[in-house]
Amino acid sequence: MDFALNETQLMFQQAAADFAKSEVEAVAIKLENSKEFPWELTRKMAALGFMGLVIPEQYGGAGADYLSYLLVEGEMAKTSISLSMTLGAQNSLVALPIMNFANDEQKQRFLPALASGEKLGCFALTEPNAGSDPAGMATTAVKKGDQWVLNGTKLYITNGSVAKTAIVWASTGKRPDGKNIISAFLVDRDESPFKTGTVEDKMGVHASPTTELIFEDCAVPTRNLLGKEGDGFKVALMTLNTGRLSVATQSIGLATGAYERAKKFARERKQFGKALTEFQGISFKLADMVTAINAARMLTYKAVWLKEQKGLSDPEFISAAAQAKLFASEMASKVTSDAVQIHGGYGYMKDYRVEEFFRAARLMEIVEGTSEIQRLTISSWELKS
Repeated sequence: MDFALNETQLMFQQAAADFAKSEVEAVAIKLENSKEFPWELTRKMAALGFMGLVIPEQYGGAGADYLSYLLVEGEMAKTSISLSMTLGAQNSLVALPIMNFANDEQKQRFLPALASGEKLGCFALTEPNAGSDPAGMATTAVKKGDQWVLNGTKLYITNGSVAKTAIVWASTGKRPDGKNIISAFLVDRDESPFKTGTVEDKMGVHASPTTELIFEDCAVPTRNLLGKEGDGFKVALMTLNTGRLSVATQSIGLATGAYERAKKFARERKQFGKALTEFQGISFKLADMVTAINAARMLTYKAVWLKEQKGLSDPEFISAAAQAKLFASEMASKVTSDAVQIHGGYGYMKDYRVEEFFRAARLMEIVEGTSEIQRLTISSWELKS
């Protein structure tokens, strides 16, 4: 197996690393503390092609392969998980399902504005009473003439307050067994206005808004149905299966950022006349941290390979993506905790940023399927194989 990145992948990775160092690092603490959306940096990411990495060139995107996108996302997460979340929502949760399920006319209408960063997107699935069980959603879509009329509330939506394009899931009826018929819709906020409700006050990742979205008689043209009526559950699951690799990559990126800061601190900090790295208790901890990071990266790379070889609906890929997300997210929580510990009292202070990474890591075990859901997915495959 060839572990070497190709020239294009290395180019994207280096471009992201350079951008993070020159544009983001100096303002990262300010971004986190201000809790304001970083419009200027987002526009700069768009100018570099990052907002449309996975979108084909014919629609104005960079036409990058999926691993190139993950490499960019990982580099951003080393410096700002908030910017990485914005990048991930745009590419993984919005552009990819449009590419995979939209018709040609829909792609022409929606993808160019996403690729250029003119419009940001969001993935509106979760509801107050439908988190890990999205099939129980209460949002409805009723067909009236040439429109679907949406009513309901979505919760914990990344980019919800700034997005102009939303993929929204709603029940369009009931099956004979009483379960919801779930369908997905492409909602242009300018054409079909909806409201931003509560903007959540979160534990971390403060420069990435997480909001409530409210749909009150939101009229969406019938041409904006994504896929066929009743395809919504399939659209959501296939998108989340791929998105788990995005969360795994963000976890690896933020863990790497914390590890690199801890290593630097341990080399420079002296106690009892020696650098911290000369104490086995610290050097072994650093060894465990980098080993766990690399193990998570290998799991993720394998899942990417399975995606390319077998496709999004293959059970082995689905299990591998869940394994990567599960291991990487829990690894990030452990590594960032160790980074705080290595810093001692300094680690609890915001100036050193490792506490920020520690708070961000906790989110990775929750978004796009909790650790418990990942274990359910993995065990379902393993017990059948």
